[in-house]
Amino acid sequence: MKLLNRSAFVVLPKEPFANWTNSLDVDADGLHQCLSLEEQRREGTVYLIEEVNSEADFSQVLLQQWLHIFQNELSAWDELGDYWPHELTYELFKQWFDVYPQIMTIDLSAQPLMMANLDEL
Repeated sequence: MKLLNRSAFVVLPKEPFANWTNSLDVDADGLHQCLSLEEQRREGTVYLIEEVNSEADFSQVLLQQWLHIFQNELSAWDELGDYWPHELTYELFKQWFDVYPQIMTIDLSAQPLMMANLDEL
């Protein structure tokens, strides 16, 4: 067990995001399927951030990173961005997602931590 020098955000979709994903065409290969809000909220996305100690620190980091998070969540469903909302705003982000800050990050795995830079893929 290892304590990581990171804090985190857990991001879960709200109903407007689920409605948007379900408005997209279903892929013939079945990769994109219509899912209920409950099904989508079973698996959130965890975003690691610099270690922080206060709610104010979390708020500051979220204000700096919300657009990256929003774009990542949208691209998981529409990689090319053809059907993204026309204007991505912080207000829209808050309407579409719940964000839960997590102060401590603990790695329970004995395996080494692997990383892939998504900007280079």
